[in-house]
Amino acid sequence: MRLSRPRVTLSVIASLLVLSSFPCRSQEKVKFPIAASSKTLGYGPLWVAWKHGFFDQQGLDAQVILLRGTPPSVQALVAGSVYVGGATPDAVMDVSERGIDLVMVVGLINGLSHAIMGGKNYKRYEDLRGATIGGQSLTSGITFPLKQVLKSKGLEYPRDYKLVNVGGTADLFAALSSGQIAAAPLAIPLNFAAEEAGFNVIGWYRDVLPNYQLTAMTVRRSWAEANRPLLIRFVKGMVMAMRWVFENKEPAIDFLTKEMKLKPAHARKGWEYYTANRIWYPDSDINTEGVKTLIQIYGEQGQLKGPLPSPARYMDQSYLKDALKELGNR
Repeated sequence: MRLSRPRVTLSVIASLLVLSSFPCRSQEKVKFPIAASSKTLGYGPLWVAWKHGFFDQQGLDAQVILLRGTPPSVQALVAGSVYVGGATPDAVMDVSERGIDLVMVVGLINGLSHAIMGGKNYKRYEDLRGATIGGQSLTSGITFPLKQVLKSKGLEYPRDYKLVNVGGTADLFAALSSGQIAAAPLAIPLNFAAEEAGFNVIGWYRDVLPNYQLTAMTVRRSWAEANRPLLIRFVKGMVMAMRWVFENKEPAIDFLTKEMKLKPAHARKGWEYYTANRIWYPDSDINTEGVKTLIQIYGEQGQLKGPLPSPARYMDQSYLKDALKELGNR
């Protein structure tokens, strides 16, 4: 007597292959700590990935830890208390040149949306000569391009103005409102609020630096190499979130309004600016030309020895390439 064999059709095989590409929902999720240097519009896609379940779909028990600024994020990465952290490329370059193996793997804020906002008596760049300007640090983050913008307008630091470390974006706005500082760089949409309050738009970063990588999700290279499949799962979650933000305008604006505590009109204008000007990239690429801009500036300042390095020294998009392959390129 012959036993009949179960027939396995091509459609069944295809279904099994599709299912195998997703983490099993019954498996125990992997704890995955992530550092964020601010909770602002630019970081919105990271919060989407976390709160909308895209990390969860990848089997990650993610926790986003707000550390207020790039230096604490870098310190957390170096200490191993987080796996991934949002960091500015200038900080990555700085620690890399000192032998710490940080590398950018996913783009987050791939351009500059900042306006230099001046107090009531500060309307032009020339008005800032001798003034006190606020920043989030004295050397890195948004202060790094601020110095370049002011230099292009004939203002040299520290000869022509004073810089003070005020803190985060909300702190900058508060210091500007109180008159503690004469001007501050404010990103969209907070610059809208400042303009509505009567402050002056002195100029835009992008007018001077049209190509600039502001923030990338960063890891220790040694950790990434030892945990490649895990990191690819994180990257897939980021790509899924970024695609969702681009493809779901109204739900995305609603999410940003509530999660980032923005006025609906500001969230809408911010979403439109970030998507139209590719401050966010739909597939989470890093702005390679923007990294080249930072390398050039670092070289001009004498902070890099010898020939200028390739962006590949500070970034590795192979994890993104593998993630896109698994997700399917659009």
